[in-house]
Amino acid sequence: MQHVANAGPPAIIFRPPSYVERLDVGALFPKPHPLEVELGSGDGSFIAQWASLNPETNFLAVERLLGRLRKIERKSHRAGLANVRALRLEASYFAEYLLPPESVTAFHIYFPDPWPKRKHRVNRLINEPFAEVLRAALRIDGIVYLRTDDLDYFAQMNRVFEANKNFKAVPTPERLASVLTDFERNFIAEGIQTNRAAYRRVA
Repeated sequence: MQHVANAGPPAIIFRPPSYVERLDVGALFPKPHPLEVELGSGDGSFIAQWASLNPETNFLAVERLLGRLRKIERKSHRAGLANVRALRLEASYFAEYLLPPESVTAFHIYFPDPWPKRKHRVNRLINEPFAEVLRAALRIDGIVYLRTDDLDYFAQMNRVFEANKNFKAVPTPERLASVLTDFERNFIAEGIQTNRAAYRRVA
């Protein structure tokens, strides 16, 4: 009788087969659940909690720093999460070139770099062209969830999505708002106000 070796926990961090072709996102996960994407996942505090609360949803974390990805992997393994995968890539490139059209039910973009100096604001992730990138990747009724502590950037986020006829402002559910990122916990501890917005893709 042959003994099958224990395969161990699933690999959370993955490398896409191509950086110029669309991902087969369904092949990344053991079950074909709806997909939510977090762009700029930090140490994984949010995505590990939210994935634990939503086992019937698949989650993809996108982060540029390998050390942070390894934290996401450790947290996912400790929690026994089969519905999380993580990718090391720049967020805007990933969303525009690797995500298939209408493949995502929600984007989570929390505390992106605010680039506070006026001459650097062109580097901000949330702008008019990127809103169109998110629209293309979202399913109808899919939602972009936003959080930031920077009031100027928050105003820009709202202007961008309110000017796009393909999005409509909606409330952030309290169940989601109660799940905090690492940055958010620190801001709250320091008494710094954080701001939330959400926009649904309409037909």
